[in-house]
Amino acid sequence: MKPTPKRFAALRSRARTTGAACAVLATVVPAFTLGLGAAPAAAATLPGGLGPCVPGDCPDPFPDVNNGPIAGRDDGINIFVGDDFLVRGRAAEAEGRVVVLDDFDQNKDTEAGGLYNLGIVGVGSRVAPPVDSDFLTAGGDVTIAPGQTLDTTGALVDELGTVRYAGTQTGTVTGTTVQDDDATAPYVGLRDELTAASQCYARPDGTTRTATGTAVNEGYRTLFTGDGTSQLQVFNVDFDLVNPNSPNGSQSIEFAGIPDDATILVNVIGENRVINTTSGSDTLGQYRERLLWNLPDATTASFVGSGQFQGSVLVGEQASMTTVSLPGMNGRFFTTGSLTHTSENAGVEFHAYPFDGDLPDCNGPQPVTGAVSVLKTDAETGDPLAGADFELWRETNGVDGLQTDGADPDTHVSDCTTPANGVCTATTIPGTYYWRETEAPDGYDLPDPNVFGPLTLTEDNADQGVQAEAVNTKTPVPPVTGEVRVYKTDAETGDPLAGADFELWRETNNTPGLQTIGINPDTHVSDCTTPANGVCSDTTTPGTYYWRETEAPDGYELPDPNVFGPLVLTEDNADQGVQVEAVNSKTPVPPVTGSLTLDKTDAKNGQPLPGAVFELWRESNDVPGLQTTGGDPDTLADAGCSTDEDGQCTFDDLPLGEYYLREIAVPEGYVLPANPVSGPFEVTEENSEEGVTVELANDRGEPCKGKDCKDDMHKAARG
Repeated sequence: MKPTPKRFAALRSRARTTGAACAVLATVVPAFTLGLGAAPAAAATLPGGLGPCVPGDCPDPFPDVNNGPIAGRDDGINIFVGDDFLVRGRAAEAEGRVVVLDDFDQNKDTEAGGLYNLGIVGVGSRVAPPVDSDFLTAGGDVTIAPGQTLDTTGALVDELGTVRYAGTQTGTVTGTTVQDDDATAPYVGLRDELTAASQCYARPDGTTRTATGTAVNEGYRTLFTGDGTSQLQVFNVDFDLVNPNSPNGSQSIEFAGIPDDATILVNVIGENRVINTTSGSDTLGQYRERLLWNLPDATTASFVGSGQFQGSVLVGEQASMTTVSLPGMNGRFFTTGSLTHTSENAGVEFHAYPFDGDLPDCNGPQPVTGAVSVLKTDAETGDPLAGADFELWRETNGVDGLQTDGADPDTHVSDCTTPANGVCTATTIPGTYYWRETEAPDGYDLPDPNVFGPLTLTEDNADQGVQAEAVNTKTPVPPVTGEVRVYKTDAETGDPLAGADFELWRETNNTPGLQTIGINPDTHVSDCTTPANGVCSDTTTPGTYYWRETEAPDGYELPDPNVFGPLVLTEDNADQGVQVEAVNSKTPVPPVTGSLTLDKTDAKNGQPLPGAVFELWRESNDVPGLQTTGGDPDTLADAGCSTDEDGQCTFDDLPLGEYYLREIAVPEGYVLPANPVSGPFEVTEENSEEGVTVELANDRGEPCKGKDCKDDMHKAARG
């Protein structure tokens, strides 16, 4: 909620300085003015005597809700609001006296009509405040939206209430308006007293009050079962009164085992609570004036549904907002925080009924309280930090250290988010406490451990309070990074290539280009082998980089130069990264070649025959046989080879194809064959490794002479 207004703070300071707490003022100001008349001797009332009807003219009993004539007069406060009272939506009426320590602000849904009845209402108990008394007392401003009216007359002749305010009044008010700087001075002390009482009813001595009965949410209803004997029936509820199986969440509320005339105290525990009910006077009316719903912890509370809610309400958390949208609230309504009266439906109302229950005595000396604080600071600078979320826990299970879960945890007291001064504070009773940080400020790490304490608050140190310091370290800001990539492609096709080995280097020696050796090389960052997509990448910080290819993919040549870059990665281009393309050419594949070996022997004895001379021709004109002359002869591959002493001639590095051997000279004493051409001999890829071997033999004899010999040679050459 908003901070305590200066006007409110000044009034509270003045009351403390003069000792003018509410109980003291009652001795010098008539009780009917304060609405704090003494309770019956047999009952311990709410602080300041709040609760019972204050004469006036108190009917006995109070009539059920009706629209008949005025049934009596009650000078007691029916609604007390410790902060702001907001009238919104289709809210219609608030019966009885209303005290608001800060602003009263009416700004309803214009479609609902602009009227809000206060003090005297059309339908209710019809027990009104005394004539001409203060129907509304506000410590701040009274603001009525244009076109709307705050009415204190109930549309009755001779009925006129007073609206007293300390601030300003704007808008239309039907009634007597009085500006009074001290309007709420008599009531300022009630706020703290109600907070203390709320805690006392729920947690005497800081521990949960012992229940006399059970409360069970059965879905369609919550059933409260008492012990049948105790005059104070205590129920502790740590859940919402909501039906999880209903579309609108509403359920009934029922009591059993409650003795006649017993007081019912329902402690609704928890920070955010919803009561969504269909129940009304038919099931709860008999308990109405002895039933108190106490919400000591709630920072947000909602009363919703379709019933005429029965019993009085006390909300003890001063930093709270309670929203009421039930058709009717029948009982006192006291909140130390703010109140919003609103609904989408017309006719939602507060009805004035007293609380006459016999409560635990919290009006005696108040317990000692002190501040339990935590200061959140920056580990480096010591400056206070806003935005840290904390939970305050009280040691209650007798186990050292903080336990927040399990069968018997310690007690969760409150939550807080550090403001600009970095301090979370809770004012509480003596005991041992722990602050547990649940979320660090933006940009900071949650401490480990995140529990601070124990802090022991005692009666001796309560005035000074106790405080822990919780230091937070900034979350390291990750450096800007981006991808540095190389894309390896085939020079001919542009397809990506896998299997290229690269090194990534960072420019660090301020010498242009890449240096990988020497006394001051650049910095080797990483290694990578290109995958199927051909891309090597490294995510790194801004700088200047080079990719160095150290091994080309199989079948490709290493580029020259093999360094690609510089690539400059900056904060501006880090999201996209930087990339260079490295193109590789295939390693030339040498053609497959073979060999042809001639073994020349003596035809008679088979001995190697050296000195025979052969030409080697390659078939190239696609004409069968060997053609050595003419316009398109075959190709002379070797002009002459003479067999060695082993009778061999070897022709190496022959392209694949068909070959012919043509014998052009014989050793002395031998004659050329009748056909000196042999072949074709085929050199293939299959026989390229072992080669082709040809065996030829020569006969002894005198060589041919003259024209006939030449003719024979020519015939042989033509094949």
